[in-house]
Amino acid sequence: MQEIRSYNKLTQTTHQTVIEPGNAWLLPEVKSTWHYRELLYFLVWRDIKIRYKQTALGVAWVILQPVASMLIFTIIFGLLLKVPSEGVPYTVFAFSGLLPWYYFSGSLTRASTSLVTSSNLITKVYFPRLTIPLSAILSNLFDFGISFLLLIGLMLIYRLPITASILFLPFFLLLAIITSLGFGLWFSALNVRYRDVNYIMPFIVQMWMYLTPVIYSSTLIPEQFRFLLALNPMTVVVEGFRWSLFGYASTLSPQAKPLIALGIFIMLAVLFTGARYFQKTERTFADII
Repeated sequence: MQEIRSYNKLTQTTHQTVIEPGNAWLLPEVKSTWHYRELLYFLVWRDIKIRYKQTALGVAWVILQPVASMLIFTIIFGLLLKVPSEGVPYTVFAFSGLLPWYYFSGSLTRASTSLVTSSNLITKVYFPRLTIPLSAILSNLFDFGISFLLLIGLMLIYRLPITASILFLPFFLLLAIITSLGFGLWFSALNVRYRDVNYIMPFIVQMWMYLTPVIYSSTLIPEQFRFLLALNPMTVVVEGFRWSLFGYASTLSPQAKPLIALGIFIMLAVLFTGARYFQKTERTFADII
């Protein structure tokens, strides 16, 4: 809650305005966030510029990490361990999984620390606090766009056809954004009160990656245990990306529709509960941070 007092010299009266979080259940301050959309734009642009300012390689860092990981995984899992890749060259198979994963992990990491790193802004002026983690997630779309162009280039090199199913890819990107925002709201709000989040996030992201079919196909999991993959919402995102790009379906087979529905339900549940927790705790951000 924040109070703003203004004095009118003509009427010699004092006007007091009290700003406090609303009581909406779904997304906090949606209308206010839209009203402050120009601020959101500048925060996104600021994050992109600061990220690569005074770096020797600049935006080359966007593709360096996924490319290096792709080469390592190709050697270990593709050449040595012969992990099946559903008829797709393992190099492209691995990169197609790393692309949505690095978007999610980068967005989640930046969102979880966004409130703490913007403490000076939070304590000095009022604006919808949702704008800060949201800007961290949206700014990561810049990295995703550049890496996606590299993926298309790899598909052309390996002469993989680009089919009409690629039109569904924005839908799965939206699911990745929703998942990042849901967990980002939880961790960013928790990080204000418990700074342990800074130390535990790298461990969570690393373990989460191996629990997601990024460098392996979900068909490696025995069918009776495959429902456990649906408890991980990023499974739907990663497998959805591959289905959109290559047309094959493993987790996204017609028989797996209940698993897909379960994954999407978990995404929305995390988003709604994260938004609610963020809304309930944001009134104390300026005092604690």
